[in-house]
Amino acid sequence: MTRNQKIVYIALLAAQGVVIGLIERSIPFPFAFAPGAKLGLANLITIISIFTLPVKDSFTVVWMRLLLTTLLGGTLSTFMYSCAGALLSYVGMLAVKQLGPKRVSIIGISATGGILHNLGQLMIASWIAQTWTVMLYLPVLAFLGILSGIAIGIAANYLIEHVQTLRDFKAMYHPFSDHHMKGES
Repeated sequence: MTRNQKIVYIALLAAQGVVIGLIERSIPFPFAFAPGAKLGLANLITIISIFTLPVKDSFTVVWMRLLLTTLLGGTLSTFMYSCAGALLSYVGMLAVKQLGPKRVSIIGISATGGILHNLGQLMIASWIAQTWTVMLYLPVLAFLGILSGIAIGIAANYLIEHVQTLRDFKAMYHPFSDHHMKGES
């Protein structure tokens, strides 16, 4: 792969994350017991980038997605929530991925990201509200984050196994992580 191909790939991932994020923002969440909760579909792009790019480049995808989504209709408040959730999730997924393919699968890594994304957002909400009682909402959001993370992990696993470009980038930057794709825990 050439440097230009890698740049185009990073840009395409970021653009896909932005589009998915904007579409998701316009879809109302059907569960009244979890107001404001979203499925976190744009995290599909984050998990794909973690498994197909070096850390520096996957981080570029994450911050480009955050910045562009904010510029295309967000506010400072939405940026703060998104940034806290995305960065805590990203760092946590990278840390869990370091446990290795024999200990945790892409699905487990994604579920970790789902929980940490919600935790990051609740930390910002607690800071803004000047109270930790907001954290009482964590069990509900953690449960939804796990479910969403599992679904996103399954989708990412499928895409990485079946889309040739993703397989090529994974083979180039993560050649020894084949067991992750098999769903081993």
